[in-house]
Amino acid sequence: MADWIPDVLGEEFAQLTLELGDDDEGPVVATLVRALPIEAGWWERMLGRRRPLEDVDVLYVHGWSDYFFQKRLARFWTARGARFYALDLRKYGRSLRPGQTPGYITDLATYDEDIAAALDAMGRGADGAASARRLVLFGHSTGGLTLSLWASRHQGSADAVILNSPWLEFQVASVRPLIAPVAELQARWAPREVAPQIDLGFYTRAQQEVADPDDPVEVNLDWRPVQTMAVHAGWFHAILRGHTTVAAGLTIAEPVCVLLSARSATPTRWSDDLTRADTVLVVDDIARAALKLGPSVTVERIDGALHDVFLSRHEAREDAYRRLGRWVSGWAAAQT
Repeated sequence: MADWIPDVLGEEFAQLTLELGDDDEGPVVATLVRALPIEAGWWERMLGRRRPLEDVDVLYVHGWSDYFFQKRLARFWTARGARFYALDLRKYGRSLRPGQTPGYITDLATYDEDIAAALDAMGRGADGAASARRLVLFGHSTGGLTLSLWASRHQGSADAVILNSPWLEFQVASVRPLIAPVAELQARWAPREVAPQIDLGFYTRAQQEVADPDDPVEVNLDWRPVQTMAVHAGWFHAILRGHTTVAAGLTIAEPVCVLLSARSATPTRWSDDLTRADTVLVVDDIARAALKLGPSVTVERIDGALHDVFLSRHEAREDAYRRLGRWVSGWAAAQT
């Protein structure tokens, strides 16, 4: 295995390349990014004070056309004693190699290899269970869909699942059963056919409009472009199959927390409303779909939040962190 090396996010972070073999485009890798908690001071150790999450590992998975860059999100966990890991999946961000089709996949279950390699590098074994430390899965958007499906297939591997605006349902839920057969045929005969680009870049603009100089975020536009990456038929079919599986009901036994914006907005033309809503998903449909993940689901609706609730304007972002902190504190206390 390769060694941990400094990451582009700075001295708090390190990265590890995970070799995954080859596919039809050549060698495939995933990249694990790590942030560790600062060691407790001598005074805290002398008093026997423990941070609430010192026995917790967090594994974060990003969304579509995305990668991990949120330093504050990592610090939320490390400040509480947890070890934080983020996975740039194959063909995304740090893991994208020349000649590869960005983000391309034809079956979300293929990411089981990426996740297994990450968990093994975290010292948990390929299924995450070979450790006495608790495991929290944390997914955003498509990463939330991927981790939800993984947790349902790998019963007992995680201790909690946290989802930031997970893409659990197609944007027009009633249409999904009608277009799924067409998508399947298209994926079978022309899997790399590209759909017309409909992203006008308004989501990226909304993030820039609400940027907070006191909480800065730096984004590599080569890894997270202003407009979404090309959507291929094979990938789209894989997403719809995931939505269909969620709609039929998953079996995540562990507690689930879902954070969502309070409302959606359609990004057909620019307006200030787009800085206070989810312009990617229909959040009411996601809230309903979330209830099919398992028997213990908390849905937090955040007024004024963007699709990534932790990139929202100051008030909504702080509300998101408060709600996350409250849920995590309650979950941690219930585990003791």
